[in-house]
Amino acid sequence: MQTDNLLLLDAKTVAALYDTDLFAWANTNAELLRRGKYDQLDVGHLIVEIEDMGKSEFRALESHLQNVLMHLLKWHFQAIKRTASGQQSIRNGRRAVAKLIRDNPSFLPKIQSVLNDEYAAARDDAVFETGLPTNSFPDACPYSVDQVLAEDWLPQQG
Repeated sequence: MQTDNLLLLDAKTVAALYDTDLFAWANTNAELLRRGKYDQLDVGHLIVEIEDMGKSEFRALESHLQNVLMHLLKWHFQAIKRTASGQQSIRNGRRAVAKLIRDNPSFLPKIQSVLNDEYAAARDDAVFETGLPTNSFPDACPYSVDQVLAEDWLPQQG
């Protein structure tokens, strides 16, 4: 959509783009914001999308922490199968978490809660990947936030 045509759009027309062409909708609203044409914005969908951006970032944090926990459990409780690849998976996950925290500092106070919430799924994944029985792993997360986030820390054999 040409930017000169933006002046002709009303908010209802802009809102209709949301369901038909999300890319055009996003670019149109961005241009309207740049031009200060606030009365033409699709405010309702903008609110939804902004909230979803935050939720998406938080879900990424949860996913990366779950993955780091799973790999730490495998490293800890199946020491015989430790590999450089497993260690690299832990490093990659930690880097992703660090980047999310750097970009979203308000996540840091929530890390302990996320570890508690994601531990059961991480343990289930470790059970599946290792073939070890569930009772091979602790019921609660055995690692502190500092340990999980530490760049070079790895658990010793359990």
